[in-house]
Amino acid sequence: MLCVGAALQLGGCSPKATPVPLQPQAQFRLTATVQDLMDGEIDPSADALWDSVAYIATQAGVEDRKPRTDAQWKAVRASAVTLIEAANLLSMAGRRVANADSSVGLGELPPAQIQRRIEASHDSFVQFARTLQDAGLKALSAIDAKNPQGLMDAGGAIDEACEACHVTYWYPNQNRPGN
Repeated sequence: MLCVGAALQLGGCSPKATPVPLQPQAQFRLTATVQDLMDGEIDPSADALWDSVAYIATQAGVEDRKPRTDAQWKAVRASAVTLIEAANLLSMAGRRVANADSSVGLGELPPAQIQRRIEASHDSFVQFARTLQDAGLKALSAIDAKNPQGLMDAGGAIDEACEACHVTYWYPNQNRPGN
């Protein structure tokens, strides 16, 4: 409710104010496809998070990759925030999966089939996006604590969230161990 005509008091409208119902939410213009969001926001953000921490042992030596400076932590934080917010964009009903001329990856269903699968179970698709968002929030928490191991653990959760959605909607017929 929005009150007009008198000063607002804590807890609601003053007796002299007239309650005015809030306008319904404006329609969003969904211009980007799910594939556009993956290519432009989700994948680059997840890659930045995954690439920011690693322990790599080779014959040449050991690389302990992690953000060390405030600028590095700030950059990886921006990637986490982008990933978290992009999950909201994925969740919006009516978003197309891909353009009609989009290429299909090896083992992937055609975009029209993916679209039908998402539309038939949109609430489940939204839950997959929320799981990705939760994993991104774990990364953000680790980043804010400047905890490289927590960030690495969150990276695993991000990978699991992505893969769970992909095997459900993009390549459900893929042969995987245990199938």
